[in-house]
Amino acid sequence: MTAPAQNPTLDLLRARRSVPPMLMSGPGPTRAELDAILAIAARVPDHGKLAPWRFIVIEGEARARIGEVIAAAYAADHPEADAKRLEMERARLAHAPTVVALVSRAGPHIKIPDWEQVLSAGAAAMNLVVAANASGFVTAWLTEWFGYDRRVLDALGLAPTEKLAGFVHIGRAAEVPSDRPRPDLAEIVTYL
Repeated sequence: MTAPAQNPTLDLLRARRSVPPMLMSGPGPTRAELDAILAIAARVPDHGKLAPWRFIVIEGEARARIGEVIAAAYAADHPEADAKRLEMERARLAHAPTVVALVSRAGPHIKIPDWEQVLSAGAAAMNLVVAANASGFVTAWLTEWFGYDRRVLDALGLAPTEKLAGFVHIGRAAEVPSDRPRPDLAEIVTYL
């Protein structure tokens, strides 16, 4: 059996891993770099050409503004929270220089099941991650509790019918932690 040929795309996919936002620094992508990344993110299977997803870019002061909403929501639900915990909540989107919220707009359609629309949003998020990694950035695709909190979703401008598919944090690696164990193919693959 011969070794697989070198291929930059496959090499990237083999080595790709998430980097926690607290291990990220700047600079983030320029506007031109981010536009190129987002254009690639939008090139996903999309039955019916519905574009059942959209992107919200959170950079600069917006990270602190949304962080205040996150901290306020947490404080309202946890009046016992101390200042240290509230500061942690406030900083949720402040570590990476760029955060892209991926919004799922899946909904009823006469021909396209909402499940396919949700999968398309997940594919857009993964394309976003891979495109950012291929552009020299590190990423983390996270949701966390506030991705389901209506107060935070309202502050981000999500319609009542929209859901958050996650936040993709994009930055430079201050350090890259070791890789995590990956699934054994024998446990996840069935050949018929």
